[in-house]
Amino acid sequence: MIATAIVSFSSCGGDDDEENNGGTTPTPNPNPTVVTQTYTVNGVSFKMVAVEAGSFTMGTDDTSYFYYQYCSPAHQVTLTNDYWIGETEVTQELWQAVMGSNPSYFQGTNLPVETVSWNEVQVFIQKLNQMTGKTFRLPTEAEWEFAARGGNQSHNYLYSGSNDIYAVAWYIDNSNQTTHPVKRKAANELGLYDMTGNVWEWVNDWWSYYTSNSQTNPQGPTTGSSRVFRGGSWGNYSFYCRVDYRYFITHGSRYSNIGFRLACSSN
Repeated sequence: MIATAIVSFSSCGGDDDEENNGGTTPTPNPNPTVVTQTYTVNGVSFKMVAVEAGSFTMGTDDTSYFYYQYCSPAHQVTLTNDYWIGETEVTQELWQAVMGSNPSYFQGTNLPVETVSWNEVQVFIQKLNQMTGKTFRLPTEAEWEFAARGGNQSHNYLYSGSNDIYAVAWYIDNSNQTTHPVKRKAANELGLYDMTGNVWEWVNDWWSYYTSNSQTNPQGPTTGSSRVFRGGSWGNYSFYCRVDYRYFITHGSRYSNIGFRLACSSN
């Protein structure tokens, strides 16, 4: 495969003008000063959004929350390094451009890629890095949750970008049991789309229960049997879609409701 990789920078002021296909019309980016970095690989472009370092409360102490024990106790986390995270979930178009095939159950150019294991995602990232000369990776679980909450611009919403899940997510009550094109719902405070719903997103961390200890740049355990995924999906009820909810599965598993989003260190 002959690969091309083009990089450009811009400030993001709003969503692309796309047909809505019955979804909620996306609202303009609530943070017009957000910096994006655009890459083009084999004719397919994708954006990364800058996230400034900061501190936040990760997890929850809400004991009425279904399976809250997976998500508690709440604890203070500090991220000392700026980073980049994908504006959207990785699409089938981008996966095809890098891998030359499309494993997804629900087929569509601008749909999120799914039915990919954590291990297969690592192969994709390795090839993408060879094409671009960058060091893309999966976000850590802490990076994912910080970005989903809106980073330093957070309004402490229940879901990523709103307390109204209909505004920001495709989930069991509105998805018609299928994935949907990315960027058809409203963005969160950082201009990130679909961090709630559409497909779950693999993160880098091995699974373990939280502790109440404050942490700086947590990476998760050094070994384990399952990897964490976040964000809820088209097939889940709202409580699974909260920004603090987390679940886990073996890293060789593939499901039509699990995809991923890229991250990249600022340097």
